[in-house]
Amino acid sequence: MPKDRIRDRVGEEDIAAIIAAVERHPGGASREDIAKALPRKLAPRTLQLWLRNLVKSERLTTKGANRAVRYHLPTTTSVALGPGATVPETETGTVVVPVSPVGAAIQQYLSKPVEARKPVGYNREFLDTYRPNARPYLSTKERAHLREIGARHATADAAGTYAKQILSRLLIDLSWNSSRLEGNTYSLLDTKRLIEFGEEAAGRDRLEAQMIMNHKEAIEFLVNAADEIGFNRYTILNLHGILANNLLPDASAAGRLRHIAVGIERSTFQPLAVPQQIEEYFDQILATAAAIEDPFEQSFFVMAQLPYLQPFDDVNKRVSRLVANIPFIKRNLSPLSFTDVPRKLYNEAMLGIYELNDVTLLKDVFIWAYGRSAEQYAAARQSLGDPDPFRFKHRAALRQVVADVVRERLDRKTAAAFLTRWAEENIAADERERFREMAEGELLSLHEGNFARYQVRPSEFKSWQGIWAKKPAH
Repeated sequence: MPKDRIRDRVGEEDIAAIIAAVERHPGGASREDIAKALPRKLAPRTLQLWLRNLVKSERLTTKGANRAVRYHLPTTTSVALGPGATVPETETGTVVVPVSPVGAAIQQYLSKPVEARKPVGYNREFLDTYRPNARPYLSTKERAHLREIGARHATADAAGTYAKQILSRLLIDLSWNSSRLEGNTYSLLDTKRLIEFGEEAAGRDRLEAQMIMNHKEAIEFLVNAADEIGFNRYTILNLHGILANNLLPDASAAGRLRHIAVGIERSTFQPLAVPQQIEEYFDQILATAAAIEDPFEQSFFVMAQLPYLQPFDDVNKRVSRLVANIPFIKRNLSPLSFTDVPRKLYNEAMLGIYELNDVTLLKDVFIWAYGRSAEQYAAARQSLGDPDPFRFKHRAALRQVVADVVRERLDRKTAAAFLTRWAEENIAADERERFREMAEGELLSLHEGNFARYQVRPSEFKSWQGIWAKKPAH
């Protein structure tokens, strides 16, 4: 191996030195700052290569560009957690989520054996004493912080616009992380292959693939129906029906409120068992959530209250994690994908709700996880570049005319005449030619992986595709 390639190799000691150098600069470290702090001198090219790889592997983040770039640790938030905060570790040993002193006390209580903890049942006061907009779980400071990081790309566009822009990444991130929190063993790469190409990972239980694909379909349901979803029975029951598809012993239980008693593994909490009460409290949770004005408080409220009620036979936490994204999808805020959230910590946070009715540890997880997700999607959105203003202006017209061509099963020749006529009737004279060219380009680039954005059904697309592929007769 050439000597320069040997020098370019980075070991864990080198990584630790770089991380330590960045940690000493809370406002961000430049390449020069990092180079000066390293125990051995590196060629600028070598250091730049190492830093690029650390950013790519998400062990560092960046702000700025070129010589103004600054490197940051990805694991900190700007929310003050107070003195005495502790920082637990993930399963891999990487420091991730700051935990408040009260959160740490919850963890300490839950570290006791189950038989040493107090048995508890469902406490309706936990729901009844909540007052939307008057007694929120999240403080004014916490909500302001979340709004600052989550609304960087918020617009007044139609509901779901931002989620659609990053949909391909959101499908993979949220499907994988939500499934991972349930113990699914698919890797991120396995998940990407499954979602994008339908390839199941070898040697894995098919139920794991089913769980991930259910997530994908559930997320698509939320994004594509952004104008219609909300904290109502239609949304939540159908969301459960999609997430639970082919996963429950009783197939009819998918999308139906619970009629049987259930237990929580490794917990002293015993959920409600009376179907009438489950239905009553379920409706109360939805009405309360709908009355909350702040989207971040809405999200956190349902993350805490839905699993506590356990309204379904199973898949309750999965439902709550996707329902938590409804306010973000509808208001074009950064979504919450639970990236890097340790499974053990998340389960402890939920047990803190079940056994102690204390939201503190879950709040620690929620605030950190949202910041982590917002960073990722801000970078993803930035990589897309600024949208074409002409396309943005005519997005509704473009969606309509392309959908009309597909639904009417027009061939190429007929479609060309249709586009010309449609533009003359609906588009300003000085923009017609460009609009027609843009619409033709969209039709030529339509394929099975992108037609859904035009709200076209698979059967409609398949029927049109065969006609469109035929060569025109001469």
